[in-house]
Amino acid sequence: MKQGISALATLALGETIMLIPGEAAAAPQECRTTRKELIGQRAEKRRISGDGRRKNDYKKAKIIKGVCLNCSTVCGIQGYVIDGKLVKVGGNPEDPNNGKSLCAKGQSGPTINTNAERILFPLKRVGARGEGKWKRITWDEAYTDIATRIRKAMDEGKPEEVAIQIGRSRIPEEMTRFLNAIGSPSLFNHRALCSSNKRAANYACFGDTDWETGDFANSKYILNFGSNFYEAHQGAIHVAKRIIRGRFDNGAKLVTVDVRCSNTAGRSDDWLCANPGSEGALALAMCNAIIMAGKHDAKWLDTWSNVNAAQMKVWIAKYTPEWGEGVTGIAAATIRRIALDFAAAAPAAIAFTNRGSAAHYNGFNNDRAVILLNAVVGSIGAVGGYCYGEEPTRVPGRVFPNPLPTPPSPKAKSAIEDPVEWPLANKWQRMKVGQIVYSGLKEGRGKVQVYISYTVATPMTWPEGRSLTVGVLKDEKLVPFHACSDVVYSEQAHYADLILPDASYMERWGLDTRNNMELRDYVTLRQPMIPPPGECVSFVDSMIEIGKRISPETAKYFAFKDHEEWMKIRCAGLTPRVGEDGFEYMKKHGVWQDMTKPKYYALYSWELTAAQMKGARVDEKTGDIFRANAAGKEAKIGLMVDGKARRGFATPSRKFSVYHEDIEAAAKDRKFDEDGGKGMPEYFPVPSIAKMKSEHLHLVSFKWNVHTQGRTQSQKFLTEIVHHNPMWINAKTAADRGLKTGDLVEITTYRPHGHAMGPGAGEVLGTALIPVWVTEGIHPRVLAVSNTLGNLFAGRAATATNGPRQDIPAWSDSVIAEDQDVRDDIWWDTRNGGTGAGFNINAILPIQPAPLVGMQGWYDTVCSIRKV
Repeated sequence: MKQGISALATLALGETIMLIPGEAAAAPQECRTTRKELIGQRAEKRRISGDGRRKNDYKKAKIIKGVCLNCSTVCGIQGYVIDGKLVKVGGNPEDPNNGKSLCAKGQSGPTINTNAERILFPLKRVGARGEGKWKRITWDEAYTDIATRIRKAMDEGKPEEVAIQIGRSRIPEEMTRFLNAIGSPSLFNHRALCSSNKRAANYACFGDTDWETGDFANSKYILNFGSNFYEAHQGAIHVAKRIIRGRFDNGAKLVTVDVRCSNTAGRSDDWLCANPGSEGALALAMCNAIIMAGKHDAKWLDTWSNVNAAQMKVWIAKYTPEWGEGVTGIAAATIRRIALDFAAAAPAAIAFTNRGSAAHYNGFNNDRAVILLNAVVGSIGAVGGYCYGEEPTRVPGRVFPNPLPTPPSPKAKSAIEDPVEWPLANKWQRMKVGQIVYSGLKEGRGKVQVYISYTVATPMTWPEGRSLTVGVLKDEKLVPFHACSDVVYSEQAHYADLILPDASYMERWGLDTRNNMELRDYVTLRQPMIPPPGECVSFVDSMIEIGKRISPETAKYFAFKDHEEWMKIRCAGLTPRVGEDGFEYMKKHGVWQDMTKPKYYALYSWELTAAQMKGARVDEKTGDIFRANAAGKEAKIGLMVDGKARRGFATPSRKFSVYHEDIEAAAKDRKFDEDGGKGMPEYFPVPSIAKMKSEHLHLVSFKWNVHTQGRTQSQKFLTEIVHHNPMWINAKTAADRGLKTGDLVEITTYRPHGHAMGPGAGEVLGTALIPVWVTEGIHPRVLAVSNTLGNLFAGRAATATNGPRQDIPAWSDSVIAEDQDVRDDIWWDTRNGGTGAGFNINAILPIQPAPLVGMQGWYDTVCSIRKV
């Protein structure tokens, strides 16, 4: 039997292989090079080769446009192909968001294609699940196996037991089409582990979309609640570029609220180190300071808010800066100063959020309170203010229509996909509560017969991933069949029954979009820059083939050769808009931007068109405008303002929703009254934090600029930059415990209190040993550990294993040659005196969905530490 990931390339049909954690741990003694020796070897290589740089003649390069997917920001890129090799990627100058700019993760993209440890052929498990024994099979065998199992579930009347688990796949319409074709609603995503509180808050307030598009370049005051946009915000490069422009051109002030002195906090004019979970209280106290000083925009509130200025003043009265000081730890005088400076800059002022505010038990209301700050000063939709457009995910389907026929929406239901305990999780979009998938399967909430995973590494990135997640993935009664599509032998692939070798994002097709920082609709095209190696096939092409094999009924929804032909059909919808072949236009430019409409400033005040007003009626008393919808039911479509019919916000009242009746109803239904249950963005404390003992501390995680969840660690250049994640601890807190940088501590985490998952409240969840890093740049009661390291799989760079691929002779005629840099220069291998692969902190973080919405409370974990 062959062993080692390296032997995959020469695995013949029917041959078996064993893949285990730390597969090169038994590397020959001669490969265990000291760090001093490694440095000497690198110097000798540079001496022999001159300056050590490879010279590429970019004048000979073929430039191919595409879209990055090394994180979810999806920047436009262009690849430089020379002699059939992708030698470099850069930013696409035509992309309105990032333009020519591209971060380190994006620059690392080509190393995915040439990764010497890629999976190149379909593999079938031959040992126990998780044992690491595999046999190479054909694609036809793989497709037939999956299609047969799906057909069985359909014949049994249980299509919902076919599920796809995804991370940031960026092919939502393709996967929805596949699942709709078989009648399954079971698309499990990770939105609740990422940003659902933030998204739900935006939807609740203005209804149109889930993500703001701050006009940062024109702003004069930027109030940042918990975003580290200089490193890891969704849209980081877009936001950072424009904030820098606003800072230089307008003298914009930047204030950051964060428990940790991140690279963003450290580059701000003010760093407010508020108590964790108190971000909403801080925002409300600022609203109070502004309103009580008479610096609010009363006219805007009276016209566009469903709570007018007078009502707002009464409601906000209790949230004084002095009250805020007691909750947040920020002095009342500082709260007033920041609030009044913010109001003075309005409407060119923005208050926005990310995980530091949202990833809490009370994060939904935290973010609603921060958004309210913008309404109070009238900066919603203003130049330099808190702007937004229509939901960008609807644009591709409108401009690039999918081929007919389209499958109907599923009639089947899934208690895992749509859990009743979190009624707002799927209210505005299907955000789901992804962290309960495995507990749901274990507890019998739902079942799966066929589980397919793609662009996700749940044992690495899920809370309780090494225990609950792995336990369920290994249990063949709970997960009878698991097929995983991935580019490397990942944490997810190790627990599969079939591994489908995927094409990288530079080797496949797809349409993509995000909110456009230039406030226009836009769509990008992802296209292959080079063909995939070996027998790698994009996941969409795999779904097309499987769909054709399930039955004639499903096959009719996949009446095209492959994903490329699918894209040609969709791009034909663009042809009339651009006056040339839409597919060729997108291949040439990589992006289409709608220049026919004005920028999305003050979208709520746009006048309704004659077509929109056709058949409408105006309530003379209220000024509300109604028209029958497609179902024949009368619905409110706008408001009369200043004698004109205007669209308003996409909320039930067509006004900015401070109060939301659906939130009040959901809270009442779930008997959740910690926020008063009144539908207002009230502050309420996080139960676990409120019950912390004096010796307990607060554990949070964070992201690096060079890593994304579980997908980047196999890329050597990125992991070489960051592969170590010690625990941040405040200097005074460390001194009180006799700790100094490098000391090892045992950290113990506890299960949460409140409306959360788990067998109890306050019980011990797990322990880990981790070194500390002492710094002044963190709250005294907070510990912080980054969440993107600690791999057991995904190759030598990810697992910090220096040395050759096993079975080196078998690779002499390989599809992908051995990478000498990876072989000789994983200098952070502990055997070379390095720090190793880091620590997977998610393993000891508890599953804790927030009430109503269900977002994971990543920043609410209570812990204790002791010196080892």
